[in-house]
Amino acid sequence: MTEKETNAVEIDGLTRVFPPSRKSGEPRKALQDLRFSVKVGELFGILGPNGGGKTTLFRILSTALSPSQGRALLFGIDVAENPREVRRRIGVVFQNPSLDKKLTLRENLLHQGHLYGLSGKDLTQRIRSLLQRLGIESRAEDRVEHLSGGLQRRGEIAKGLLHGPELLLMDEPSTGLDPGARLDLWRYLQELKKENVTILVTTHLMEEAEHCDRLAILHRGTCVALGEPVKLKEQIGGDVILAQTREPEKLCSLIEEKFHTKPTVVDGTLRLERRQGHEFVPQLVEAFPGLIDAITVGKPTLEDVFIHQTGHRFWWQEPATGQKR
Repeated sequence: MTEKETNAVEIDGLTRVFPPSRKSGEPRKALQDLRFSVKVGELFGILGPNGGGKTTLFRILSTALSPSQGRALLFGIDVAENPREVRRRIGVVFQNPSLDKKLTLRENLLHQGHLYGLSGKDLTQRIRSLLQRLGIESRAEDRVEHLSGGLQRRGEIAKGLLHGPELLLMDEPSTGLDPGARLDLWRYLQELKKENVTILVTTHLMEEAEHCDRLAILHRGTCVALGEPVKLKEQIGGDVILAQTREPEKLCSLIEEKFHTKPTVVDGTLRLERRQGHEFVPQLVEAFPGLIDAITVGKPTLEDVFIHQTGHRFWWQEPATGQKR
C-alpha cells in the first residue's frame, strides 16, 4: 500500500463560500483553507459548535455540495470531479432520520439495496448479516415507527453499510439517543473500526469526541486544532485554574504583576494555565484576600483546547453589532 493509499480522506485547501444573503449582503465563508487527512481504518471526529463548518464539510464529502476552492479526495478520488465513484465507496448516516417509518427494517434495507443494484440471495445475506451484527435481527419485521430511537439509529447504520462501503460518514450520529443508546452506538463504532472500515463522525459533544482516534476542531470554518484527544489536551501545558471575581480586569492585572503570568478573562471568569495548579491555588488566594469569590482547578478538557485556541468558550455567541465583545 502506497503512502497515498493509506489515507481515506485528504482535504487540501478546502474552501466553501456561500453567496450573500438578504440579511448580511456579503458572501459567507463556511470553510476556509481546511487541510488534514484521515488514515484508512481511523475513527476520525470533526468537533465544533453550531456554525463551525461541520455540516458544510459533511455535505462536500458526501458529494451533496461542491467546494468553492481546494480539493477533497476520498481514496484518491476527487469528490467534485467523480462524485458517482465516491458514492460507490462511501456510506452515509445523516443527522435526520432517513428510514421510512411505515416500512419494516427489512423492507427499508431491501429498497436501499436495490438502489445500489443489489438483489437476490446476495442482498438477502447482506441484510441478515448486518442485522445480526447490529443486534436487531429479531426486529427485522417490525415497522420502524415502533422501534426506539436507539434501534432506529442501528437501522440507519445498517442502511449505510449495506453496499459494503470503505468509508462511513456519520453526521451527529447520536442525535435523539438516550445516554445508554449513545454508549451502545460508540461501542459498535469501535467494533466496526476493527473491520478496517474508516469512520468519519461530526459531533458537537465533547464526550463523544473523546472516543475518536484523532480530531479536527473547527471554528468559523477553520481548523484550530488537529490530533489525538489526549495529545491535544497535553498541549495546554498544565492544569486549568478558574477564578470567580467581581473585578476580573483588576485581578488580572494584579496576578500578572505579582506572578508574571497573564490570565485571560473568559465570560467574566479568570482563566490560567499553570503546571502544578493545586500548589499555585493557595498562593493565589492568599495573595489577594477578598478579591476571589471562588476558585477551581482541574485537568484540561477538549473545551479548554478550544478556549486556548480561540479565546472564548465552545458555545460562545458573538454579541450584536455595537456591543463590546
